[in-house]
Amino acid sequence: MSEPIDIEQLLVETGAYLEGHFLLTSGLHSPHYYEKFRFLEDPRYNARVAAALAKKFQTREIDVIAGAAIGGILLAYEVARYFNVRCLFAERVDGELAFRRGFHIEPKEKVLLVEDIVTTGGSVMELLELVRETGGDVQGIGLVVDRSNGRFNPAENWHALYTAAVENYTPEECPLCEQGIPLTTRGRSGKSR
Repeated sequence: MSEPIDIEQLLVETGAYLEGHFLLTSGLHSPHYYEKFRFLEDPRYNARVAAALAKKFQTREIDVIAGAAIGGILLAYEVARYFNVRCLFAERVDGELAFRRGFHIEPKEKVLLVEDIVTTGGSVMELLELVRETGGDVQGIGLVVDRSNGRFNPAENWHALYTAAVENYTPEECPLCEQGIPLTTRGRSGKSR
């Protein structure tokens, strides 16, 4: 698992990189979509991606790895295996991220946040605040793909394995909508609309 990994190549090889007209979780539209589960579903790929991400933070002391449901669960678990520490994840409860299932962070525990793909960074920043509310000491944020076009730039130590420059549009400004290209919703419902 120590061999280097080319994230861009992995995204293409696994079918994770898609082209079309997509509604992103952020509410933005894009002609590009990363279906993270195409590489997360395969333990060999997920372990390699997680190890590459973990190595970016290997000089840090880490007690806990935290991710957000759902993709963050698989990634966080593999990163936690690398560090041999606890793994926990936050879930949406009434629209807000929360730790459930008995998960907790002790005050001053050193926490590494991991996320698969960031467009606006809203979920990661929400997770960051949740960890801070518990008294956790955030040691960094690890991302597999940063597709924020520079919008995600927290003060914390962070690293992305791959930075993708992709177009994102508000629904009102979307040229794909103007062209009448059907909008596809991936992830939660997976339906086209």
